Amino acid sequence: MKTTTPFPIENLPYGVISTPSEPTPRCATAFEDYAIDLNELQRDGFFDSIPGMIDGAFSKPALNVFASTPQSTQAEVRARLVRFLPSASEADKEKYFIRLSQVTNHLPMETANFSDFYCSLEHARNCSEIMGLEVNPNWYYIPSVYNGRTSSLRVSGQPIRRPWGVISGPGASSQATWSRSKRLDFELEMGVFLAKPLPAGQILDIRNAKEHVFGFVILNDWSARDIQGFEMAPLGPFHSKGFGTTISPWIITIEALSPVECPVSIPQSPPPLPHLAWKGDSSNATWDIELSARILRKGKTYHVTSTNLKDLYWTPYQQLTHLASAGEGLSTGDIFGTGTISNDVRLVSRSCGCFPPQDQLR
Repeated sequence: MKTTTPFPIENLPYGVISTPSEPTPRCATAFEDYAIDLNELQRDGFFDSIPGMIDGAFSKPALNVFASTPQSTQAEVRARLVRFLPSASEADKEKYFIRLSQVTNHLPMETANFSDFYCSLEHARNCSEIMGLEVNPNWYYIPSVYNGRTSSLRVSGQPIRRPWGVISGPGASSQATWSRSKRLDFELEMGVFLAKPLPAGQILDIRNAKEHVFGFVILNDWSARDIQGFEMAPLGPFHSKGFGTTISPWIITIEALSPVECPVSIPQSPPPLPHLAWKGDSSNATWDIELSARILRKGKTYHVTSTNLKDLYWTPYQQLTHLASAGEGLSTGDIFGTGTISNDVRLVSRSCGCFPPQDQLR
């Protein structure tokens, strides 16, 4: 089905909005050109009688309460919206429908933990090549990941400020200086928001990973390459990646993405260790989701990358299982980045480089 909107009835993502007439943030879904005020619907009894639904869940300034409900509850909420929205009366539209152009988006969930992976084989090879190294052998045994900073999370449209940090020029004799980054870069990823919590001390079985996923957003891991180059050794990035992480405002649920479930596209060799080996149907091991990015520079648009989530070496389910494999637990609202999703197609010269101040990313 062809559509001109990113929010057809098959999508119905969740987010948090406010409006000039009602500045209190509350939960909404997006349908065609409108945000649907779920708080108003709930106050009018629209979700009454749904087993497991929590009173006032959509009045909150984050989706955590709703995301913590059983998946069967979320499925029935979605089913009711699917039946109602396409045939809503003019009176219903007047009360519950708000033009997307009139809303302000907010971070959709309260997040305690943010982790970011490094799981694209092509990206790992590119990074290793720059440093004159081979991909580390342990990369093929565990999904590589580091803990990020939740304070870095921003919703699309919020400004990103160039960070200050310690920078050094090439060569061992170069002096280190503290200055603002001149080499701001982006990394195109997807972010996975978690729903069902896992108590600390428990270990997640990969067969149950789907129960803990609420949905996906686009995630941009802003990176200051000049700061990163000096601070990486020996513990990895800090200020170079802790200043800004942009996510799209609408969470596309795992149920909405079920039609694009697919097999992995890259064989894993050696085979994953037993706790990371996918034990479900191979046809729904990951998702076929196309991603692209463009840079607007001096009035000209450069298409810099097109890629696909299924091209990751380690799948989101494997990443999630690894996150919970040592007993740290999981919290509703946690988010992890899939890591940069790369492929072997180069659309523009690498000379397109990092962002000067006037560039925009789309």
